[in-house]
Amino acid sequence: MAPLDGLRVIDLTRVVAGPFCTMMLGDMGAEVLKIEEPAHGDDSRAWAPFIAGSGSFFLALNRSKKSVALDLKSPEGADALRRLVETADVLIENFRPGSLAELGFDYAAMSALNPRLVYCSISGYGQTGPAAQLPGYDAVIQGEAGIMDMTGFADGAPTRVGVAITDYLAGLYAVQGILLALADRQKSGLGQHVDIALFEAMLSVMRLPLSVLLATGHAPSRVGNDHLNIAPYEPLRAKDGLIIVAVANPGLWRRFCEAIGRADLRDDPRFATNTLRVANRGALKEALEGTFESLTVAELTERFQAKHVPYGRVRSIAEAIAHPQVAARDVLLVQQHPDVGRIETLAPVVRLSRTPAEVRLPPPALGEHTAEVLAQLEPSPRGT
Repeated sequence: MAPLDGLRVIDLTRVVAGPFCTMMLGDMGAEVLKIEEPAHGDDSRAWAPFIAGSGSFFLALNRSKKSVALDLKSPEGADALRRLVETADVLIENFRPGSLAELGFDYAAMSALNPRLVYCSISGYGQTGPAAQLPGYDAVIQGEAGIMDMTGFADGAPTRVGVAITDYLAGLYAVQGILLALADRQKSGLGQHVDIALFEAMLSVMRLPLSVLLATGHAPSRVGNDHLNIAPYEPLRAKDGLIIVAVANPGLWRRFCEAIGRADLRDDPRFATNTLRVANRGALKEALEGTFESLTVAELTERFQAKHVPYGRVRSIAEAIAHPQVAARDVLLVQQHPDVGRIETLAPVVRLSRTPAEVRLPPPALGEHTAEVLAQLEPSPRGT
């Protein structure tokens, strides 16, 4: 039995952060009811590329869920949602702050209906503060939270991270917040409001550059593929490609120099400590790439493995998914979809030894489970 078996989640989210969160809950056994607008559903259903008419992006983030199509602006749809909330443990939404209150589905109203409900809100800037009403999109948050200023090369423009990192971070924090609230509910018997902001999620991983700013009063600049505080800790060009090394302590530095046959670098006073290596990074990189230019990535790999030096190939996405670890640990999960046929998505990352994830449901068709779910409800006392 999966660890969240028996938990019912009402999912009022769409696109990335919320669906990522609810997919993880569903993978771990929760019954996730994805409430969708009947005509179009989740926006990502319409995003290309398509597989047999289904948006591939939607397929990647919406397995382990049931789709229930409800028009929340109609009396019938609103009443159905209220009755579902009475049966639920968790509600998660990513509407603009305040907009669900206009429909009567804000935290105050839903907790009055079900005091045990854990209600999670994901938004760009949180439920309070001067920016609360601003829309929260990954690209915008990356700019506002400073990660673009830290990404790219010193002589180039600020650069966005190539994936929607703020959405995925917010989704992870939402899972954490929900589980913490459920743990508290076991003691208190009461639910609570979980408030997740994309902006704060992004700031939370900026701790290293922020620590430099707070310690010195000066913000660090972009350093490309280098590390602010460690060298060598970067990709270096070999004879036939790039290999990235992570030489993060004195012992690794000694083993690294032995692996590449450069005892002279180990003994060079310019590189005697990590602080000096960072200060003389340019000269160090020139010396290393001068050595690497006669060695292939495979040859360097063999040398680094022998000396237990952290290294990695700089792989394309296709090469990454072909990594031997992917097959060895079943990182790709295969499901049969009634309309699409065979689909592959990434398997759950969290691996529990006794109660592992049980991925049972493929991504649903729009409204696929509406009749099934609503048929389980008691007749409405409102007569609708």
